[in-house]
Amino acid sequence: MDTDSEHRDVTRRGLFRAAAGTSVAIAASSATSIGASADSRNSWHSHSDADTRFTLAVMPDTQYLIDEGGSDPEPVREGLRWVAENRRKQNIAFLAHLGDVSEHGTEREMRIADRAFRGIGHRMPYSVLGGNHDVSGDDQRGDTPYLRTFGPDRFNRMDTYGGSSPDGYNSYHVFEGGGRRWLLLALDWRVSDRGVRWTQGVLNEHPELPTILTTHDLVWAEDDGMAHLSDHGQWLWEGLIRGNDQIFLAIGGHYWPCGRTTLTNDAGNTVHLHLANYQERYYGGAGMIRLYSFDPVRGMIDVATFSPWLREQHAARRSPLEAENVELTTNADRFGVEIDFEGRFAGFAPPTSSPERSASEVVHRDTVAYWRFDRSGFVAGNDGAPVAAGAVARDLSGNGNDLIVERLHGGPPELLTFSSEHHDAAPAHASLRFDGGQDPNRGAVLRAKRDSPINSAGFTRGYTIETFLKLPEPFRGSHAWMGILGWEGRAGDAGKDGGYSTDDAPCGLALSGERFLQHVVYPHNRDDDPTCWSHALPVGQWVHVAVVNDGRHTTVYVDRSKIARNAAARSKGITTLGEPFALGAKQSAGRYGQGFHGSLGDTRITARALRPEEFLSAVSSDSGRER
Repeated sequence: MDTDSEHRDVTRRGLFRAAAGTSVAIAASSATSIGASADSRNSWHSHSDADTRFTLAVMPDTQYLIDEGGSDPEPVREGLRWVAENRRKQNIAFLAHLGDVSEHGTEREMRIADRAFRGIGHRMPYSVLGGNHDVSGDDQRGDTPYLRTFGPDRFNRMDTYGGSSPDGYNSYHVFEGGGRRWLLLALDWRVSDRGVRWTQGVLNEHPELPTILTTHDLVWAEDDGMAHLSDHGQWLWEGLIRGNDQIFLAIGGHYWPCGRTTLTNDAGNTVHLHLANYQERYYGGAGMIRLYSFDPVRGMIDVATFSPWLREQHAARRSPLEAENVELTTNADRFGVEIDFEGRFAGFAPPTSSPERSASEVVHRDTVAYWRFDRSGFVAGNDGAPVAAGAVARDLSGNGNDLIVERLHGGPPELLTFSSEHHDAAPAHASLRFDGGQDPNRGAVLRAKRDSPINSAGFTRGYTIETFLKLPEPFRGSHAWMGILGWEGRAGDAGKDGGYSTDDAPCGLALSGERFLQHVVYPHNRDDDPTCWSHALPVGQWVHVAVVNDGRHTTVYVDRSKIARNAAARSKGITTLGEPFALGAKQSAGRYGQGFHGSLGDTRITARALRPEEFLSAVSSDSGRER
């Protein structure tokens, strides 16, 4: 920011105070943690965390390092090199410079900047915008050394480059991250009416893309980090940001100290406005890089700021100021932004489910049984309608393992109802809602017929048991130790006298009061029961659970992620007794107690160990998802 022609006699702190006097001050509201609704985050949760995490790199004002009067551009070159070299490791999707590339905007300084950026070649897509030290006036200023260096010709070979305004000073870029596309606007430090109209046209052409706006002059901040719109920021807010719900994050430089705030747009949604600028710090900011690490599964953007150039210095040889500025950790430089991404974007990009898949797409030669609760495998009804006792869920594998609906202990109709809710990656877009409970041992169960092959299957070559489930919110303690699925009978009747109890069922999946999955099995090769325990499952959110046995050990996966507490003991097969397999409850001492409370979707059993990429939740690339 420091001294341009109109502020040449004003001190830096005085300029900051002057800005405070002329800007429209907006009281900051704290970033609100928005809890994910029951289904709003499903499209993110059908991926693993690694599938959805990505990073946006930001480089703020570098003017003091690219100054023909005497400076050192090496920190800028090192910062750019670090981003390019760590693109894959950090999953960096894009790099945005916030303007004031140089101190005077001369031909010589632009040649220095040109060489710095050419050092990363085509390894990293990026944007650059003009700051008040690169140019003067608004974006209708005409030709400048900056425009000849960082105009449209520089970007038109990048896959991410979408185009520039007719004047050449505003541009837009579309990059991919986390399985979706994002729009980034790189706007001049003084956007004219024409520039605003052009930018609105870009937004109109990309109505479903979440958008990050970058510009040089957006907000200023007080010493405590509370940010306020500047005059130019107010112009952009009123003319562009507040009326376009797509814009959820805006980042600027120019002023110091750093800060942030949130405002509410016309759609009633939060917009995050950040200020990043380190030119007043040691060594002109030392080529600071700010990383915005997006983690949609957690609903977070994690922000970190550091100098790659200082980080490369040998730690023992760093001077006190070098050591102090390697990484910045104040709450204006290192922080988290909570965003329910699907909920925030729902107004312009409603979450979409993966397409339904037919049974033939998920049944293969090793499939023992496959049940789904839409009309292809069930006499499905309307949302909330009771499922009739005696209704049949057909085994779509063709192996004759049909399930028959029963209500435990003569329970009422509402114990089991139809639902169109489903995990985003489930083949069938339907489920069953169970309303089980401990008192008076209420529940519903789907039991295999007495002569079903699955009742006697030994699975000595291994097995995979999969289901989609959702726990209700809130999850009450009265639902502790409810059964999800398993085989009927007593382990003691098979000669098993070890483990928890001889009254235990030979195999079952249940849930503890802490919402830990418990998989108990009595295998063929031992008398006791190797048991697996998961972490606490989330409430109000669909998850996919897979129990995989390779003939030696059992591994449980939640959303294709292996849990920690898998049984170490060797385990071969399941000691079934010819008693029915059941979905929606689990027996003890030959009786059903509490039934499941929550929702269950597609369930499949396979007579071999499947890899995570073969699970029901691993949607093929043909339907637009990674495997």
